[in-house]
Amino acid sequence: MVAAFHVGKVPPAIPSIRDDLGASLRQAGWLLSLVNLTAAMGGMIIALTVDRFGHRRLVVLGTALGFAASLLGAFAGSIDLLLVWRFLEGLGFIIVTVSLPTLILRVTDPGDRQRTMTIWSCYMPAGAGAMMLMAAVILPGSSWRAVWLVASAASLLMLLALLLRAVPRHELDAHRGSRRPILHEVAEVATSGGPLAIALCFGAYSCCWLAIVGFLPTLQVERLGFSTSTAAMVTALVTGVNVAGNLMSGWLLQRGVPRVAMITGAAVTMAFCTAGIFVDGVPDLWRLLLAGLYSAVIGLVPGALFTALPVHAPRPELVGASTGLLMQGSNIGGLIGPPITGALVASGGWPAAAWLTSVALGIVAGSALFLHWRERRRVAA
Repeated sequence: MVAAFHVGKVPPAIPSIRDDLGASLRQAGWLLSLVNLTAAMGGMIIALTVDRFGHRRLVVLGTALGFAASLLGAFAGSIDLLLVWRFLEGLGFIIVTVSLPTLILRVTDPGDRQRTMTIWSCYMPAGAGAMMLMAAVILPGSSWRAVWLVASAASLLMLLALLLRAVPRHELDAHRGSRRPILHEVAEVATSGGPLAIALCFGAYSCCWLAIVGFLPTLQVERLGFSTSTAAMVTALVTGVNVAGNLMSGWLLQRGVPRVAMITGAAVTMAFCTAGIFVDGVPDLWRLLLAGLYSAVIGLVPGALFTALPVHAPRPELVGASTGLLMQGSNIGGLIGPPITGALVASGGWPAAAWLTSVALGIVAGSALFLHWRERRRVAA
């Protein structure tokens, strides 16, 4: 959740950054998505590297990177320099997020693992939403630089907590075992249809998610006339609703609801929501209600996909690498979604953004149908 602070701090601060540094809407889109660049370039390689160098050691390293990059970013004098520090924040974020699941499972009883991983899947909306609420309180009397300093301080406190409480725990020590060469395992996962479909589905999901949440504060300020603090609070509430969707996915799966029904049903519902959010003629209150519904429904997708990883991984030893591929797909979607949205809005107004979300949601539904077909074949075999 603390790592996700560095994702959640940006959307409410975009109007302040644009005023202070003179950033364009396209540059703001890259600022939103640059944290995803490192994972998009090599999420699976990072996951396999983490497996070999020790998850706890790299969680500490990633948290330290978030602290240092956010601190230095608070004093950036240009948008270009701020983008450099955002890249390093992205490196720290992906290191933390691919390292933690293994450590969580080591300190969890086997009977509680599904429940624990469902709760863990909420880290992004919970952490980002909490940071957005803090930004809503900070921004009216200060600027985006204060928000960066608060996120840096949170990472520093977490770094101290890890050093004091996690480093001495022997059950978190690195496990030594025989592994195949990294490139061999990369090829094995990258040529498997299941992990590839999961990564594609998660990428399209992230593209849709950031296209809405990333620009929701800007939409409220520019189109609805809200103040920066009000826009930040509304966005935080919309993001927080996503947690309910994450938890609901675990509840539905435990009661036998098919994964394909959850994902395709969410995609259809989200398509109608995005149309209402972006097109002209919809009352402002309805736009915000649709954004809340969109956030809750889209939360069903991550839980359904995370539970699919053990089913579709080529071997049990490659669940971690499959998770890295999922994160890679997720971050590619997060990387391209905001810049494309910014370009569409700049050229055709806010209604043009609905084209991107419609295509991406079609990919989400198609990937879910492929996964369902593949699971049925495996069961039949």
